[in-house]
Amino acid sequence: MSLQLWDDDAAALQRRLELLGLPAGRCLVLHENRTVMVSQARGGAIRMHRGYIYAPDRVLRAIVTFLHPRSRRPLVRRAQRELLTFPVEEFIPLRRSPRSLEPARPGDLAILRRLRASHRRLNEAHFGGQLPEIPFRLSGRMRSRLGELALDERRHRAREIAISRRHLRRDPWEEIEHTLLHEMVHQWQAEAGLPVDHGATFRRKAREVGVEPAAKRYVSSRKKAARYE
Repeated sequence: MSLQLWDDDAAALQRRLELLGLPAGRCLVLHENRTVMVSQARGGAIRMHRGYIYAPDRVLRAIVTFLHPRSRRPLVRRAQRELLTFPVEEFIPLRRSPRSLEPARPGDLAILRRLRASHRRLNEAHFGGQLPEIPFRLSGRMRSRLGELALDERRHRAREIAISRRHLRRDPWEEIEHTLLHEMVHQWQAEAGLPVDHGATFRRKAREVGVEPAAKRYVSSRKKAARYE
């Protein structure tokens, strides 16, 4: 699809949202990533799945409520459930690349076992053992990211945690566990039905469990900040 069509889609969707109550002048960016369907950056920019250009007004009203800073938590949760019920995949099918699955490498099983063991230990220590076990994936395509939590967009439940292979190769295990714990805070947000973001709730929980309450951090082997998703 051409950039012009993407821009036209974003402009049309933004006009509809503004007619339903979204403050004018917000920066709207469309994507086709199903990890997070609707999110809002600290500066006010909104990222939203392109499939919502086909959504009825009731779903877009829910998005406006979800994004409004003064919406009460029960309203936000209802709005979140409403926007997640819209089947974006029926309008924007997932594009599957033959390179989407990375081949396993020697030593992967040992690393995955160690990540699962750390997850169990950190779960007991910081979340009362309430987080369910979750699959792990090692990613060689993460260049600037340390890790990410993938969501099942339909149920808003955590699907997997991915950890950067570069991070694993360069940094000591204590740094890996810091990244893992960051992603576990996102897992906790998802399990609690909260927005999965780096907002006030995330920062409060991150401080509670002892990780940096930010979307970026410096690690021991790097001069530049690396980021999470």
